[in-house]
Amino acid sequence: MTSRRNKLQEDTHFRVLRLLQANPEMTQRALAKAVGVSAGGIHYVLSALIEKGLVKLGNFTAAEDKRRYAYVLTRQGLSEKAVMTRNFLTRKTAEYEALRAEIEALSAEIADDASCSSAKVL
Repeated sequence: MTSRRNKLQEDTHFRVLRLLQANPEMTQRALAKAVGVSAGGIHYVLSALIEKGLVKLGNFTAAEDKRRYAYVLTRQGLSEKAVMTRNFLTRKTAEYEALRAEIEALSAEIADDASCSSAKVL
């Protein structure tokens, strides 16, 4: 069974890969803000993704400051992102179904309480 920490890590990696695919020239600061982690945390995530071979560094060609990089998904990164997308969607669908069932149960409970209260008043 996957631990909560591993799920959060996979979600973070998925979100970063998704953002980088759409905009490879995002800064680490912008990525950190979009994902909701610290700048140091996003540096760690990017380093892990680069080490796994899912992301590679490229020069940010339009920038005057040539120290800026573009984070480009590799072929392996695109494949892994597809798997992560499927896993993320499966997990979130299950969470949604559980939440929907809980909401329905609570709504029924409130309706029962309301009908009991109005019956006592009569």
